[in-house]
Amino acid sequence: MRVLGIETSCDETGIAVYDSEQGLMAHIVYSQIALHADYGGVVPELASRDHIRKTLPLIKETLAQGNIEVDSIDGVAYTAGPGLAGALMVGAAIGRSLAFAWNKPALAVHHMEGHLLAPMLEATPPEFPFVALL
Repeated sequence: MRVLGIETSCDETGIAVYDSEQGLMAHIVYSQIALHADYGGVVPELASRDHIRKTLPLIKETLAQGNIEVDSIDGVAYTAGPGLAGALMVGAAIGRSLAFAWNKPALAVHHMEGHLLAPMLEATPPEFPFVALL
């Protein structure tokens, strides 16, 4: 199974394609640090607007980087929370729209569960039960 992942919970736009057989095929992270620097912290409205501008071009770039055809994508996952409401809405709207357009399933992923279970994608994942600090 090959999944396009979209992460827009705060001030970074993360795009990845993960294949259950091949592992991580391609990924890009765009940081908004420079955008928010003058304000001393993240400005939610600016973050949301930047996600709108960056997400689709980053998806195209990620697919090109991995030489991945849209037809080979089996599903689209996106961060559903917690995070900045507007930023999450951008990722959800784009993720669900692409899934609909491509006739693929969409999956909302809980941000903290994603952090918790990310080590399971490693070559030597931890064995249950394990302890994690979130």
